[in-house]
Amino acid sequence: MSQNIVLLSFGMTLIAGLATGIGSSIALLAKRTNKKFLCFSLGLSAGVMLYVSFMDLIPNAKDALSLYYGERTGMLTLMLAFFGGMGLITIIDFLIPQPNNPHELQGVEELNRQNGKQNSLYRTGIVVALSLTAHNFPEGIAAFTTAMTSGLSVAIPITIAIAIHNIPEGIAVSVPIYHATGSRKKAFWLSFLSGLTEPLGALVAYLFLMPFWSPQINGIVMAAVAGIMVYISVDELLPTAERHGEHHFSIAGLILGMILISTCLFFFIET
Repeated sequence: MSQNIVLLSFGMTLIAGLATGIGSSIALLAKRTNKKFLCFSLGLSAGVMLYVSFMDLIPNAKDALSLYYGERTGMLTLMLAFFGGMGLITIIDFLIPQPNNPHELQGVEELNRQNGKQNSLYRTGIVVALSLTAHNFPEGIAAFTTAMTSGLSVAIPITIAIAIHNIPEGIAVSVPIYHATGSRKKAFWLSFLSGLTEPLGALVAYLFLMPFWSPQINGIVMAAVAGIMVYISVDELLPTAERHGEHHFSIAGLILGMILISTCLFFFIET
């Protein structure tokens, strides 16, 4: 693979990871959460991830694995990789206590209600930052390998989708730390740095996967990435949007996300 593709993939993964800083900035400046926009954005992100997973990554993975292993064994390998990706992100969620899991926290208002016990809040902020770091690592691998193997038509929407879903996580890190310390600077930088785990995941993927890259590894990784993105969509993005009570905005975002990514894929079809 060319150096330009590698650098572009790293750049996209870095952009997705640093979106936590956007969430931190929103949390430290905004008084209220724009629930309609948040739900629409979360639905949009889920729509992109689900459509790409089922309409692009899985079919391409099936083709690559069936060509190498044969139809039956290739399908079995696809299933194992897909559910293995789900299993990985499930284990990470299971190991993190629910109150400290950034996927379980809500908007600015709810986090502001925690203002009170400073030591407890500071510990919560640190634990959430570490939890977010653990979540972002496999997401970084997913973003990087998708950009490396699927082209710009898929890589750009996936980068945007992961970046959108990182924004609420930036809120989850920064607000408890700000209320515990009174320092906007410390809250922002801890949130910002927690997002750097995604490019770290990309670096690990590049160092340990790329030297052994082959069509079958490509198929396995695409299937696993699809499993990770489906899990994120159904466990985090859509339930979070539903909890904010703007159901129709999240569904509108979901549909529009699918329309946008399908349009991108259509115009990048090789003729």
